[in-house]
Amino acid sequence: MAASQEITTQESTVEEWTEALAQSSGSPGGGAGTGVMLAIAASLTSMVAGYTEDAGEDLQDRACSLRETALRLADEDAVASKAFGAAFRLDPGPQREEAVRRASVEAAKASAVLGDHAMDAIEDLAWLATNGNPALIADVVVAFGALRAAIAGARTNVSFDLAALAKDGTPLENVRAQHPQLWETVGRLSDAMDRIDDLTVAVDNKAAPTDTL
Repeated sequence: MAASQEITTQESTVEEWTEALAQSSGSPGGGAGTGVMLAIAASLTSMVAGYTEDAGEDLQDRACSLRETALRLADEDAVASKAFGAAFRLDPGPQREEAVRRASVEAAKASAVLGDHAMDAIEDLAWLATNGNPALIADVVVAFGALRAAIAGARTNVSFDLAALAKDGTPLENVRAQHPQLWETVGRLSDAMDRIDDLTVAVDNKAAPTDTL
């Protein structure tokens, strides 16, 4: 296998990428995995839309575009993850503290962007859950699962990276005041997870009817 730093979601096979993910390098890591989960959700959305007469080309086009964006963001997150790890490996001191702070903010921003794209995908999938080809409702639920994983990953990563800014003793209240948009993103992502849970429950009797017997 090529060195992990040469592996990308856009140019490597699934085998190569997941093998790189399995290594103890952190690049790619969980953030990049979040991007791949979003790409899976977008791909399934596109597929179901293609089998649904009333879906329209716009919905499918949005899903196709999101798939490409998600893979690009996954690779960008892998780069941010590498910088994050490098900062923590520096010798203790002011230089390390500044590097960790800078890397934490950049990593949080990368995850927030990914999370915003994931949240934008919810309503198209919700429409397919109600109006899509009923033969593919199981694929819709799988897409919901992948989308929820992407949103949960983005939420956790943004929150973790913000908390890293308090490792030097800075109160979390100060972190929230310094980065209000990132802090607010965590709440919106939590709400989005609840929205997906509700949507999944609403169609579960159609997707998994034997589970109700």
